[in-house]
Order: sequence, then C-alpha cells, then structure tokens
Amino acid sequence: MRSIRPSSGARRSGDARRRTSPVLGAVALASALALTATACDSGDADAGAQTGASASASASAEGDGKITIPDDIKDRLKEHGIDLDKWRNGAWKDWSKDDWLREAQDYINPIIEGLWDPDRMREAEEPDRAVDESDLSGDQGVTDPAPAAVDAAAVPTTYHANAPEAGKLLFDSPEGTSVCSATVVKDPAHPGKSNLVWTAGHCVHAGKKGGWYRNIAFVPSYNDAGKSAAQLETATKEEVAPYGVWWADWARTSDQWIAQGGQTGGDGASYDFAVIHVTPEEGGSGKSLEETVGSALPVNFAAPAVPKVQSITATGYPAAAPYDGQRLYRCEDKPGRLSLNTTDPTMYRIGCTMTGGSSGGGWVAKGSDGRPALVSNTSIGPVKAGWLAGPRLGEVAKSLYDSVSEKYAGE
Repeated sequence: MRSIRPSSGARRSGDARRRTSPVLGAVALASALALTATACDSGDADAGAQTGASASASASAEGDGKITIPDDIKDRLKEHGIDLDKWRNGAWKDWSKDDWLREAQDYINPIIEGLWDPDRMREAEEPDRAVDESDLSGDQGVTDPAPAAVDAAAVPTTYHANAPEAGKLLFDSPEGTSVCSATVVKDPAHPGKSNLVWTAGHCVHAGKKGGWYRNIAFVPSYNDAGKSAAQLETATKEEVAPYGVWWADWARTSDQWIAQGGQTGGDGASYDFAVIHVTPEEGGSGKSLEETVGSALPVNFAAPAVPKVQSITATGYPAAAPYDGQRLYRCEDKPGRLSLNTTDPTMYRIGCTMTGGSSGGGWVAKGSDGRPALVSNTSIGPVKAGWLAGPRLGEVAKSLYDSVSEKYAGE
C-alpha cells in the first residue's frame, strides 16, 4: 500500500519515520542458478508475438556440477547490460540508473535458487510510499466521504483452506528486500492450469523515476499455519512456503503506471495494477500454480459502479505497525468512490486498517452469477490507516491481462 504523506523515500512503521533498510549483506549464491529470461512489449496484446522479443530457457548442470546457460540467453541478458556470472554474485544489487531496466519490453528476472530462504522472506519489509492526503487533488466532484475504519480480521488458519488464492509477493528494490501481496487468477488460455498472478503495479515497477524491481517471486499461502514471527525464526522453508516459491518470468504493468507512477500523491494509482506469469523455482511436479494451490479467481473487468456493489473483501499481508507481515488479514466493506483527477477513472475505496505490505492484495466481490471474482487490488491508503483504495479494472487492465495469457497460450 502506498500511504499518503510526502516522503524522501525512507521506510515507515505506522506513523513514525524509519530509516531506510541497510544495504543487503552478502547472499550465498553458490547454489545452482536456474534461468528464465523473458521480454515483454508495452504495445498491443499481440505485439510480443509480432516482435518475437522473448527468450526462455533453464540452466543445466554438466558432470562437474557447473551450470551452463544457452548462448542465446546470455546474449539476451548482455543486451541489457547483464553479465550472468556477475549477476548471480551480487551485481543485481547495483541500482545505478544505467543498469536499472525500465521499459516494458526490458523485463528480465533470472531465477536464483535459494535466494528467498525463510529468513529473507520473513525480514522483507513493506515498500512504503508516503504522501499527504492533501496531494490527492483534482477530484471530479464524485468522491464520497471517507469511510469509517474497518478493523482488519485475521484470516483463519490454515490459509490454504480459507484463502487459497492469496500469497506474498517478494522482491528486491533499492531500499532492500520488500514485500507485497498478490492473488492467483485464472488464465483463459489454460483453463484449470493457470500460472498467472495479480498484484499492484508499484509492487513490480517503481514508476516514472525508476524501473523494474528484481528477484520477483510469489509465495502462495505464505506461513499457512499462521505462526508468530518468533516461531518463524526456526521454521523450515516447507513451513513458510508449503506450496513452493514461484518466480515471475514475465511481468506486465500499465503504460500509465510506468509513465506516471510516483512515490508521492496518487500519481498513477488509477492504473496501479500488474499481471505476472510465474514458474516454480525448483521445477516442481509439472503442475501449474492453479493445480498446485487448487484454486484461481476469475477477473471481472466490467465490475459494476460503486452504488451497485454491496460488498468488497480485500485480503493481504500487512507489514507496517501494528502488523508484522507474517499473517494474512482481510477487510470487508461497502465501497465508496475516490477520484484523484479529472481524467483518470475513479477508484474503489473501503474502510480498512491494513497497512503497507497489503499492497497488491486482491479485492473480491460477487459477480452477477453470485460467484466471487477479483475486481481490484490494494493501491493506496493514508498514513494513519483507516481506508484503502484500489483501481477499477477496465479495458487497460484487460488488455495487459490478455497479453500475458496470449503470450503463453501455445505452451
């Protein structure tokens, strides 16, 4: 969640300023490095197929245990200034402007096996973007009064039994290891076998002054048993990530978020959504993400206007105080409208006390058929938690969703 108050980029815990996360310590990357490199296009849904600007391969080990990477993949990475050997030995920590891939077609996310161990998952912090409510100007004159706060309720354990589509999204940013929330969604090209995940744009890309985040991975039903932070200090990877770690081999966010998204105000918030395609870190059983977790939500790109929506439920892993990011929560409320400017679509807004870390978490409402469907995701909220706002999903969202589905339609 991007909260609402001006900031120089430092982290926050609740209302108090928090120092920026220290530079990451050395990470043991001696384990085997698998690689999936994929490029996407920010144009039409079929642009990727037209340009052929994509590559995907897995590393293989020779008899001496060394990893070999196909030359075409190495060349593709080098085109973006990435030397694979240097990358796996820590070059990914270099966030200099020249090396920070920004454009939609530049997305590359090599898998580093073992990078997301239980400690690193537990210590990831919310990507707080603090701005002031007074910065939310340009109202179309339709914004409803701020809703009353709704206390977030803990999702009963096990999470898989009560919210099987929900999970944590982990990534590295210039500020350190970071966390958002995300949702498994259906893939029209692969009924019953989806590898698609929905989240917020600001959980995968920094917006107009930055580029793609790195080491993006999804953990469905993170901490499924709802262990405390203290208990998680000795938890195994299987306890923390019972359904595995799934790396994003392709990500799409809106052109509007890339061009407008910012660390202050509501810039780009009406288009703050993203779709990622994932692959299991360790190969797995050959099952898709949907088959592995047993469920995926449909996405409703024609959700009714606010007056016709009786209830929306937002789910996520809030990480800023008073929460610690280790447990899953949800809020249910009748939505109101939030308008940020005269040109962008209005957003849904609900009362909810969830904080940063819940960003990207799915917003679910019942459709005309009475079945639940994803209609939005958490985008922004005030510093003093009390409400959340999420974009309404329309043609822009559908276009990028369809493009990811079509990209992998033949596989």
